[in-house]
Amino acid sequence: MRKPELLIPASSLEVLKTAVMFGADAVYIGGEAFGLRAKAKNFTPDEMREGIAFAHEHGVKVHVTANILAHNYDLEGAAKYFRELAEIKPDAIIVADPGMLMLAKANCPDVEIHISTQANNTNYMTFRFWYDQGIRRVVCARELSLAEIKQIRENIPKDMEIECFIHGAMCISYSGRCLLSNYFTGRDANHGACTHPCRWKYAVVEESRPGEYLPVYENERGTYIFNSKDLCMIEHIPEMIDAGIDSFKIEGRMKTALYVATVARTYRKAIDAALQGKEKFEEILPWAGEEISKCTYRQFTTGFYFGKPDETTQIYDSNTYINEYIYLGIVNQIEQNAVYIEQRNKFSVGETIEIMKPDGSNVETKVVSIQNEETGEMMESAPHPQQKLRVELDRPASVYDLLRKKAPDQE
Repeated sequence: MRKPELLIPASSLEVLKTAVMFGADAVYIGGEAFGLRAKAKNFTPDEMREGIAFAHEHGVKVHVTANILAHNYDLEGAAKYFRELAEIKPDAIIVADPGMLMLAKANCPDVEIHISTQANNTNYMTFRFWYDQGIRRVVCARELSLAEIKQIRENIPKDMEIECFIHGAMCISYSGRCLLSNYFTGRDANHGACTHPCRWKYAVVEESRPGEYLPVYENERGTYIFNSKDLCMIEHIPEMIDAGIDSFKIEGRMKTALYVATVARTYRKAIDAALQGKEKFEEILPWAGEEISKCTYRQFTTGFYFGKPDETTQIYDSNTYINEYIYLGIVNQIEQNAVYIEQRNKFSVGETIEIMKPDGSNVETKVVSIQNEETGEMMESAPHPQQKLRVELDRPASVYDLLRKKAPDQE
């Protein structure tokens, strides 16, 4: 039995450290160019060095995305970028474009290269092709079933690794290669500038009646015709392991530390339980199912893993996320029962909040006092994001714990 890697996304240095502390085996990040999340914060070279050093200290790998579909004008800059990565030394670079692969091999020869899902890897002959190019890991196309992945595993070299998405948002596209954004707004999704038109509300206009909008209905459910539910395979980890998948990948390089901590911790404990056998997995599953819903999501689906999706995998009446918890901050330093955080959302003295710990426990605590760290001023509430605060709690916390509270409609 292969022990799968848990591969977690990170949008910033803070989120990378959270992923590492909450259970990741590896983290994937983007630099300031050539990745498919241009609107994410992404990493400067110095942040990348710091993040890689932190991860390596904790036995965690770091993969860097460079998976755009390149045009001629990208190539000179990409070659320079790969030379910079050769100095920074991540554990792997993720590419989709054969031209980018050639540049990475030429300019970054000592770093492992992985082939992105953007390359439409749907059959074992494609995997063999990449193996002949010296590639030892390929990310499956999202359109594959578990039966197809198992067949790929049986028909590729044993030392070749399969990476698959296990959780997160789904694109209405082919392997993430979408043309909607470019067509509607001129912003190329395949260059990292997606405007997410799949989440827009649509109507039909008849050519000779401009301005008359006819709503699009399907069985009276609504009009969000491209709006997929989010992938969630938390209940099916044993089947994922049985298919021979080497790396379980979480989507979300634009998500918060709370999202990353929640999915990393939940999948970590569920994977470890599954490796101990059916009984242990079934024992932890109720907890895992409850915890995974505490991060932002759009309802869940199993995607293509058990056959082609049908109409039930779409959301027709809304394009918004469900938020059960609000992220308050990460504990950077402790002083007895006081913690130091950079605040993310409003909370107040007297409020009951939750300390979220990497070991899977959640500890309710009351906010005793809030102090502005910079001015020393005592505050009744913390309404302004990114304030540096000293917060006294009535229960102890540790560095890297997350603070969160229930959303108002969940109380």
